[in-house]
Amino acid sequence: MFPQLSPSVQKTERSLCFPKISPSLSRDGDIIIGSFLPLHSEEVSNVRGAESLSLVFHSLSLRLMHKNYQQVLALVFAVEEINSDPNLLPNISSLGFHLYNAYHSDSRTLESSLRWLSGQGQLVPNYSCSGQDKSVAVIGGATSALSVQMGTLLELYKFPQISYGPFDSILSNKAHFPSVFQMSQRDSSLFDGIVRLIAYFEWTWIGLVTTDDMRGEQFLWDLRGDMVKHGICLAYTEKIPVSERRHTESQDMFMQRILRSSVSVIIVHGDTDSLMILRYSQPVFLFLWKVWITTSHWDITMRPHWDDGYSFHGALSFSQMTKEIPGFKPFLRTVNPAKYPEDTVLKKFWCSAFKDQEKLENQVQNECSPNASLETLPLRFFDMTMSGLSYTIYNAVHTVARALHEMLLVTTERGSVRVGEPWVPQPWQLHPFLKNTCFNNSAGDQVLLDATGSSAAGYNILKYLFFQNGTETLVKVGQFIPGAPLGQDFTISKEVIVWDSFESKIIHAVCSNSCAPGFRKAQREGEPICCFDCSLCPEGEISSQINMKHCMKCPEDEYPNKERDRCLPKAITFLDIKEPLGMTLACVALFFSVLTALILGVFVKFRNSPIVKANNRTLSYTLLISLTLCFLCSLLFIGYPTAATCLLRQTTFGLVFTVAVSSILAKTILVVLAFRVTKPGRRSKRWLQPGVSNCIVVLCSGIQVILCGIWLGISPPFPDTDRYSQSNQIIIECNEGSVLGFYCVLGYMGFLALGSFMVAFLARGLPDTFNEAKFITFSMLVFCSVWVSFLPTYQSTKGKAMVVVEIFSILASSAGLLCFIFIPKCYVILLRPNGNTQECIRNVRVQEGKALCVRN
Repeated sequence: MFPQLSPSVQKTERSLCFPKISPSLSRDGDIIIGSFLPLHSEEVSNVRGAESLSLVFHSLSLRLMHKNYQQVLALVFAVEEINSDPNLLPNISSLGFHLYNAYHSDSRTLESSLRWLSGQGQLVPNYSCSGQDKSVAVIGGATSALSVQMGTLLELYKFPQISYGPFDSILSNKAHFPSVFQMSQRDSSLFDGIVRLIAYFEWTWIGLVTTDDMRGEQFLWDLRGDMVKHGICLAYTEKIPVSERRHTESQDMFMQRILRSSVSVIIVHGDTDSLMILRYSQPVFLFLWKVWITTSHWDITMRPHWDDGYSFHGALSFSQMTKEIPGFKPFLRTVNPAKYPEDTVLKKFWCSAFKDQEKLENQVQNECSPNASLETLPLRFFDMTMSGLSYTIYNAVHTVARALHEMLLVTTERGSVRVGEPWVPQPWQLHPFLKNTCFNNSAGDQVLLDATGSSAAGYNILKYLFFQNGTETLVKVGQFIPGAPLGQDFTISKEVIVWDSFESKIIHAVCSNSCAPGFRKAQREGEPICCFDCSLCPEGEISSQINMKHCMKCPEDEYPNKERDRCLPKAITFLDIKEPLGMTLACVALFFSVLTALILGVFVKFRNSPIVKANNRTLSYTLLISLTLCFLCSLLFIGYPTAATCLLRQTTFGLVFTVAVSSILAKTILVVLAFRVTKPGRRSKRWLQPGVSNCIVVLCSGIQVILCGIWLGISPPFPDTDRYSQSNQIIIECNEGSVLGFYCVLGYMGFLALGSFMVAFLARGLPDTFNEAKFITFSMLVFCSVWVSFLPTYQSTKGKAMVVVEIFSILASSAGLLCFIFIPKCYVILLRPNGNTQECIRNVRVQEGKALCVRN
């Protein structure tokens, strides 16, 4: 310790030791504990770095921090509890303390430490002017910055410092701070609890205010990493200097940036002392419409001015879980200036809190609200519930007492303590006992130094409410317990939370509004991931949740709905005979097939009539039968496609149409030959024999049969499903197999039709009683027109429409042949029988100057 000044040295060096400056509060005892607590705050504008310490001291404007006086009472309560315990420090009559104010600035911290070490007004390094020193330890360091400044000075004399402020990993480095011991639990999970809270309310656009030190940097690093996992972004980060609050202009700019920002949810990380900038900024601000999420070491109810007009109403605060110390509240109820007349700070606090400031200079104690009670004070002045810092100070005092007790036991066993002599250990001797201190306090909590082996701290989530009548309160709305079972680690009572005085809606804290289902997030270039635009999902894709980055394709048997937020099962579709269109086509096909059969019956009944005989009865019968089958084959295209119907559809259609067109071609050729072979006895008359026309039909049809056989042998048609042509339908259809085979069959039939049309066109001017060549020409013109139109239409349609097009083409072309070739003949046979005579036919031929005798 410091060497003591001898009387002679005191006389010669009286200039060094001015009259003693007493601590703010002291309690004499055999062993003294030094305490540095933040009881007063300094006006920011009064701190100047270039002025002398004494000038600074006189120019500072100090304000009493009412809420911190609970820390003083926790210190007093702990000391009284220890002194009244007969089993603790039995050979020591009393444990005392000296209480000094802890200032925020570096210079004031060093000044206070030196004054405590020197004990006099004049600062004398390496000397103590206070006589026999009984101090063994220091409880201080409301912030890690203060602990660093004090620890650097106290380490020179091996003074153990018990830091009660927030846990800082820097102070755990015993190579740099071997004499600093930390009482607080680690905040290793605090950032996780904050992110869980933000994610719970679906906030993604957050501001952060933190201290400009290693604790702040570590918190920022941990918070940002956890935010990324939950898709949360930091809009900005404001850092507060912790060594000295200077540059008032920049502080005002700092608050202006926060208030002008569109960010409505702000995390505040730091301690009460460091964050006092939020209280001193001018002008007075109302913090409505913003949600402040604070950490456990910032007392949000702390005010330098009781009527400063600001409000952090609605703030959510993470407060470390602590158990209630038995007897502390009853002790607070008994506190008044009369009980502790030596406590000048208590008198000043009492008069200020109860608004009797005009009596502050009055030394008559009973005149300053003597009957008042701390229990009646509003929350901004005093809290009857022990704060986290007060709880830590209480544990720190007991820790020093336990270490002294263990040291006393060891010293007594060794016989180092003589009977009747006072026992005052040296501060450096206390270190090994402090390191091994471990006990349960009166509340049942385990107390460890430097959080060795302790679990992560648990937190109560408190809601700060400020009412219009000036009252305020903290309401528990949830809790966060790291390590608890899933579902029990984080709980929140949403219905308890009131967001502001005017509405109960949850604050909306996002950079971009959420993308509804059916949309996807389109990231804005150069901006954080929380800032995005919403883009409609592409056709065929959906997004079923909000804020999806990518849209998903529906399964093959499903399709997106109109909103593109879910998949619907596709309807299975085919040309069903039960639906109106299928039934209509079937009826039309049956009607024409019956009509064709009736015409065939007419021709059979009147087979010996001149008009039937003149038009080659065999070819007429063949053509009518093939047309009947043409009408009926269209029924194969209606109904659910099966393997049988798929094989028969195109082949049956191709064959019967080929027979029909071949019959027409044979008819046309015979008409031409009949007019070209007019001289009797010519050898070419043999081409007019009935067998020639039959050969033409058989030959042409045979080629089609060969083509169909090759098609069916190589790649026959088969039932298939088309899931892609229609977005909302699964089309059951017949796959044609070999497309080349299908178009060869169709092309060959078209080739025959074109040949028939050309021959009939050439024979259109030949004289004929019943205009057979003209009727064939017109019917083939209709036939070719239908099928020429069919090809592009067939290619451009899909599914059921494709089948309808083919059925319509079959019916239209067949009906054209039937109507233009046979209806005129039936008209003559049935309605004009006088025209169906040999004389009529002969008269017409004579008038035309030609003779034709056609016999079957």
